[in-house]
Amino acid sequence: MALDPEAGSEDGERLALLSLLIEDYEKRAFQFEPLDPIEIIEFRMSEQGLRQKDLVPMLGSRSRVSEVLSGKRPLTVQMIRALSGGLGIPADALVGRDVEAAASDAERNVDDIDWKRFPYREMERRGWFSAARIYGETAEEMLRSFLGNIVPERQAPVMFRRRFRGDNLDEKAYYSTLAWSARVLMRAKDLEAEVPKFDPAKISAETLRDLARLSWFENGPRLAIEFLAKLGIIVVVEPRLPNALIDGAAMLSEQGKPVIGMTLRIDRTDYFWFTLLHEVAHVWKHLNSSDESFIDRIERIASVEKVEQKENEANRVARDAFIRRAVWERSSARLAPTRQNIQELADKLHIHPSIVAGRIQFESGHYELFREFMEQGTVRQYFSECSFA
Repeated sequence: MALDPEAGSEDGERLALLSLLIEDYEKRAFQFEPLDPIEIIEFRMSEQGLRQKDLVPMLGSRSRVSEVLSGKRPLTVQMIRALSGGLGIPADALVGRDVEAAASDAERNVDDIDWKRFPYREMERRGWFSAARIYGETAEEMLRSFLGNIVPERQAPVMFRRRFRGDNLDEKAYYSTLAWSARVLMRAKDLEAEVPKFDPAKISAETLRDLARLSWFENGPRLAIEFLAKLGIIVVVEPRLPNALIDGAAMLSEQGKPVIGMTLRIDRTDYFWFTLLHEVAHVWKHLNSSDESFIDRIERIASVEKVEQKENEANRVARDAFIRRAVWERSSARLAPTRQNIQELADKLHIHPSIVAGRIQFESGHYELFREFMEQGTVRQYFSECSFA
């Protein structure tokens, strides 16, 4: 593990095999009784000196808090998200049973959906609702219809089964994220017929390096989207909604095609490329179910001490796609960072110099260094069809 072997190499395959063997042994040799989610919540409340009223912002009302803590009301996926973010409890600890069962609760308890929390006015301003709206239609009816455009064969609330992984979302961020991801899937739906079937076997570490090298070209962002489309991966650029600090997302459409959403929240060359490669890594390594999405705020993943293992892996895969660890460790750009050394390494690897400069900034913690390479405000111009407020 200390050698951090490259995925697909002989050592990498050996490490993967050993990991599976150890996991199998642990499952057979040790049995752990799952903790009761309510006991976990009460322990954290006691630890933080919280009372029932302090959970109201997370669960919605005093009566709902009381029902949850007394065991009269089951935790829904939505509640788990809110409590996980608000109390700092791992979401898996709050499930307490199979994830699909928890998802079912979310679908059954449609009354838990607070339609007023959607950024309805902003969605309407952007023209997300059908032009053929019915006169007198309420905001809730329009929102249900909007979500139903993604899964017309089922009830719109099925969208609430989708689990957002990667970033902890509070209630406001959750509803904005749900609406944004639905919009991304809706736009992807219009492109699905033009994109070939996705074949995971066509993705490899070398594929990601080929993608990274497109950053060398002036119109690289557009070339990257065309490159991924040929592999069966749809990329949609959609500006974020209020309350949701999203950079990128990876999800599957209802037809099972990988969809990457990008907000271009930070309009900077290195930020675009790292976010894109991070999401492609999720598609390659982690995306298996249309019931979940990976939602990412890149600088948060890089700055917090404990993040989900899959986020760490996506970061590592993205970094290695641009600059392999062995190359970086002995490079002059790292050992003696100067403008010339940064440019020379970028030229050698055929990647944009902002990616090299960004790595130096991150590892040194000095974000004022080499800003001249960053090309702030240059990516959105390639997506003039999007309205960035």
